[in-house]
Amino acid sequence: MKKLSSHRLLLVVLLLVGAQLSWVSSWKRDEFRNCNQTPFCKRARSRKPGSSSLIATDVTIDDGDLTAKLVPKNNPLEEEQIKPLILTLSVYQDGTVRFKIDEDPTLHPPKKRFEVPDVIVPEFLDKKLWLQRFSKELLDGDSVSSSIIYLSDDYEAVLRHDPFEVFIREKGEGGKRLMSLNSHGLFDFEQLGVKMEGEDWEERFRGHTDTRPYGPQSISFDVSFYDADFVYGIPEHATGLALNPTKGPGVEESEPYRLFNLDVFEYIHDSPFGLYGSIPFMLSHGKSRGTCGFLWLNAAEMQIDVLGLGWDDSESSLISLPSDQNRIDTLWMSEAGIVDVFFFVGPGPKDVVRQYTSVTGTPAMPQLFATAYHQCRWNYRDEEDVSDVDSKFDEHDIPYDVLWLDIEHTDGKKYFTWDRVLFPNPEEMQKQLAAKGRRMVTIVDPHIKRDESYHIHKEASKKGYYVKDATGKDYDGWCWPGSSSYVDMLNPEIRSWWAEKFSYHDYVGSTPSLYIWNDMNEPSVFNGPEVTMPRDAVHYGGVEHRELHNAYGYYFHMATSAGLVKREDGKDRPFVLSRAFFPGSQRYGAVWTGDNTAEWEQLRVSVPMILTLGLTGISFSGADVGGFFGNPEPELLVRWYQLGAFYPFFRAHAHHDTKRREPWLFGERNTELMREAIHIRYMLLPYFYTLFREANTTGVPVVRPLWMEFPADETTFSNDEAFMVGNSLLVQGIYTKDAKHVSVYLPGPESWYDFRSGSVYKGGVTHKLHASEESIPSFQRAGTILPRKDRFRRSSTQMENDPITLVIALNSSQAAEGELYIDDGKSFDFEKGAFIHRHFIYSDGKLTSINLAPPPAHYSSDCTVERIILLGLSPAPKNAIIEPANHKAEIEHGPLHLRPAAGRASVLTIRKPNVRIADNWTIKIS
Repeated sequence: MKKLSSHRLLLVVLLLVGAQLSWVSSWKRDEFRNCNQTPFCKRARSRKPGSSSLIATDVTIDDGDLTAKLVPKNNPLEEEQIKPLILTLSVYQDGTVRFKIDEDPTLHPPKKRFEVPDVIVPEFLDKKLWLQRFSKELLDGDSVSSSIIYLSDDYEAVLRHDPFEVFIREKGEGGKRLMSLNSHGLFDFEQLGVKMEGEDWEERFRGHTDTRPYGPQSISFDVSFYDADFVYGIPEHATGLALNPTKGPGVEESEPYRLFNLDVFEYIHDSPFGLYGSIPFMLSHGKSRGTCGFLWLNAAEMQIDVLGLGWDDSESSLISLPSDQNRIDTLWMSEAGIVDVFFFVGPGPKDVVRQYTSVTGTPAMPQLFATAYHQCRWNYRDEEDVSDVDSKFDEHDIPYDVLWLDIEHTDGKKYFTWDRVLFPNPEEMQKQLAAKGRRMVTIVDPHIKRDESYHIHKEASKKGYYVKDATGKDYDGWCWPGSSSYVDMLNPEIRSWWAEKFSYHDYVGSTPSLYIWNDMNEPSVFNGPEVTMPRDAVHYGGVEHRELHNAYGYYFHMATSAGLVKREDGKDRPFVLSRAFFPGSQRYGAVWTGDNTAEWEQLRVSVPMILTLGLTGISFSGADVGGFFGNPEPELLVRWYQLGAFYPFFRAHAHHDTKRREPWLFGERNTELMREAIHIRYMLLPYFYTLFREANTTGVPVVRPLWMEFPADETTFSNDEAFMVGNSLLVQGIYTKDAKHVSVYLPGPESWYDFRSGSVYKGGVTHKLHASEESIPSFQRAGTILPRKDRFRRSSTQMENDPITLVIALNSSQAAEGELYIDDGKSFDFEKGAFIHRHFIYSDGKLTSINLAPPPAHYSSDCTVERIILLGLSPAPKNAIIEPANHKAEIEHGPLHLRPAAGRASVLTIRKPNVRIADNWTIKIS
């Protein structure tokens, strides 16, 4: 390879920088396609209800599944053009239905359509119910019988033969519908073609050409949710929690919700435009029916319309829909792939999330340090800067656990390397942090610099491990290093090779306290169409990029996570943050909401974005505290810390063009307020860690919409300014500058206790409260017990053996309950039973600790209960007797919080009962 002259090299660099700056300055709408510029979306949206003429024939049971062929009805001209499609319906435990439609392989299509691998967990497939038979039923108005399939004692699936339709209903003739597919006859399936001479299948956008070698191959269909008041899910969009209609009467500037992973700088809020990740999973919820869920496992670009009431009034549908059930209709459109959909029957919101994560996997259990506070910036300049920031946290009595390094720490944007001028001793730097119980995270992106002196590139190139362009050459695109290629993560062999690169031998300068950040993995390509990889690029097995685009970052995340596990010989849990995501990403680490901006509206929209991620399986998520772009005013930054302290993933981050914004740079009062917000997070770490374990075992998210805990309270259904942390804490953000008052709706019939003062507030009403600068409104729910740690250290690691405080918030029956989960905070030993799981119950004047850990649980801890706080106890007791030790402990008035900054309320307290967390015990209060 010839070397560039210095002048030519400078010119190339300047051109690249200029191109990047023009892009990174802000989001430009015309950089990206809208529906009218996306042919498959435009075609699907133009179809009229009843346009599908397919009927189901040859219905039978095969290998435990119901199978059928879909053919056009009595249309010889159409039959010549459309080959039969193969339909397969499978039933699984818990009432889950899987429904697939694909081309008939016996008719020799040009290639096999892509089915997304390595997302469905193996244990789900083991839950298949092998169908032996089905029954027939003549539905009202039909001339041909439909097939009825048993799902559970309460539900059944119906395959309507003519016209083709699938729906889930309550059991029995005339049972109410839950969900249906193709009830409006909008199903369309474009089969792969062989290009004939003279045909032009190419698509062009902003100077880029997509060759489309197999022609149009899109799929679209309608899905209806019955007795639903709202629908939610399908991240990632910067919108409210409840999905607004995108088409129909009164909808202006109609655009569907787009799912297409893209690198979007400074994204705007209240937009259906797709961002960094895609999860094609939608939930419906209504007061009368409860919750249902629908997943389309497809990694191609997707567009989804939520159809407004009356969207089809002007059309004469060929299918008669039930008239006595309200419904929300949706239209799902994808560029490629197959129909591979799942129906989840609920009936409660936690049931649906549990059912969904039984398919895609529950969230990984994080290490304890990862649930604490992270400090990040693009970029901490050098080792001296790292040391200075670290010491300043101690100087200002602010705990933190992780310090992050962005792309500038590398040698010329070559990942797995260090700039040895700025970071000459990376191992020693990490060891100094580790001595205080702190970790470091470095960035590793998927674009590999095309530099013959770079060992990763040389090896990947030699082994043929890069994604290919449409001509079969290694794809070459531009990203941070300049000319770059992209490792083909679809190939399991290549993922294993990538995982090896995280070994201490390959990643020189890394230590056991170093963890990883995957950015730009949509993938981002600065000079590519829509700033990503061309759709006709080719992956392992001849798969076109269009078919797997939304899963590329998922496979990259998977391989990186596997690398950290392998590095530690399978002993320690990994921590990997990813920007791109897909169903199943929750199994490999955390995600964040990307490149937000220091604006009040971005603070507000962070809540529904994080709640939506939780509803769709990804519990471990957060937003950049303070906003990535721009310079937040101090009040906004303080409010963001106060809210971010309750995010599952709590990290401050900033662009390199912004002013430094560590918490001590905004004056003593603001430092005090930010310090207190961070301290609250550390105080609540036992509670958060317990919630992460709940997510790990059930899929139920750490932070939740109010309606997940109060599913019958209609006031909560569209409330996305407040949220629940677990079932015990309600948090209401403050989203406006100079706010004097804030309105907080407290759901349910029971009372709520102010988190700072212990004051009691009535449930079921909206309260207008003073907006204090000290904190945002937060409340403990009556009937719950909250575990805390009240001693403050430099990091979570140093809190390991600190005692627990239990805050008991009694309900109107003078009862409460809660849980506490403890393990070693780092290893996989908890999977073998090495943990403590306690259930605390207060009833009839007794507090009892019950073991929830199944045998053979064998984790030991000397951690004790230091204080028990009693809120709402009447009349005030005087003594407490601890059994089985049979000794007394006095009850006195003490502070609700030990730190004066957290509030000076005085509450009933049992001091130093000195009971061990690991033991069974009872405390009688008299």
